[in-house]
Amino acid sequence: MSILSKITILFLISILLMGYISFKTNEISQRNLETSIKDKYIQASKNLLDTLVKGDNDALILQAKTVNFSIISPGKYTFQKAQKISYTPVSFGYIEVLKNSDGYFLHLHYLDEDVFFFDDTQVEEMGQKKILNILILADVLILIVMFFVIIKMLTPLRRLPAEIEKFGEGDYTHRIKELNSSDEIAKVISQFNKMASNIETLIHSRTQFLTDISHELRTPISKAKLSLEMIESSKYKDILKKSIDQIDTLTNELLELEKLSSNNLNLSFSTHSIETLLANVLAKMLVDDEEELHIKVQIPFYLYGDIEYLSISIKNLIENALKYKTGGIVHVTAMDNILEIRNFANPLSKPLSFYTDAFTQEDNARRNKGYGLGLNIVKRILELHGFTLNYYYDKGEVVFVVDFNKL
Repeated sequence: MSILSKITILFLISILLMGYISFKTNEISQRNLETSIKDKYIQASKNLLDTLVKGDNDALILQAKTVNFSIISPGKYTFQKAQKISYTPVSFGYIEVLKNSDGYFLHLHYLDEDVFFFDDTQVEEMGQKKILNILILADVLILIVMFFVIIKMLTPLRRLPAEIEKFGEGDYTHRIKELNSSDEIAKVISQFNKMASNIETLIHSRTQFLTDISHELRTPISKAKLSLEMIESSKYKDILKKSIDQIDTLTNELLELEKLSSNNLNLSFSTHSIETLLANVLAKMLVDDEEELHIKVQIPFYLYGDIEYLSISIKNLIENALKYKTGGIVHVTAMDNILEIRNFANPLSKPLSFYTDAFTQEDNARRNKGYGLGLNIVKRILELHGFTLNYYYDKGEVVFVVDFNKL
């Protein structure tokens, strides 16, 4: 769940809680106010009714003032739709407390006379209640404003994962637009852009170095091969030829590795049968003794990928099997989206991940056969396609398994 989603959920919970608290506070306040005024009216009503019965209007007005009541004219307020809070019948009349939009009123009815009283203190109490409601509303509004302020502050942070993902996918020139502020998010963006610039410079320098050195080596290697053909056969010529071939192989592998590491690599994906892939692999190989290699497709299947690069990866695996076998035949078997390459050899002494790193070899005895780039190239090509490379040891045989099922 994103930070924005969490903040939105917390905000909604806070608003709902605040709304519930406001409703309950208003309800309790209203109830208390109503109870207080009703009790005051009922307590004062007996004395006021006694004075009304005596017919002394001056005494009635004076007595009302002593309890902060005002005698009001019935025409001043509308009581037709007033809510009746309490009703008490008395001889020749009744006492009732009424409520309308203007407040609470005490109504004394005796014979044919009606007198309405209004508690002046309720105006102040109702004013305080309104102030409390305004403060609660202001609190809710502040909470809403804070929510939008936080959302605005987090907007750049929401873009960060997508922006960083572009850089992580290989667009090393991508930068995040910097903010005109000095907060922590702006500092993170600024530091990321600096880091991205440094990484781009390092990658460009490495790429340029590998490209330059690989291309520069091609000319002297070609001249050396040509000159070698002029030399008479001898064991020293064989040693020299082997060394030059190794340098040539290393140069080609470095160039291939650089292509695979480049973010400008464009793979041409299409669907091919496993038979087509293996035929393409054999076309790229130079096998000294064809009897040392046995290829069998037990269950045909189709795969989706760049056939040229997949051919390079399978070719490297088969050549490694031929190169490092201690005897017997290399068996290549295809079945159920799986390709197995078996050869008799000593088991790997370290995990497969150790050998798929560039320039990694098991021991010194193998150094004269390669430079540890083959499996790294295989791994990179398969990863670009979403395929996997596995290894296990079975009854004296080293078995590499290419799984063409997508991850």
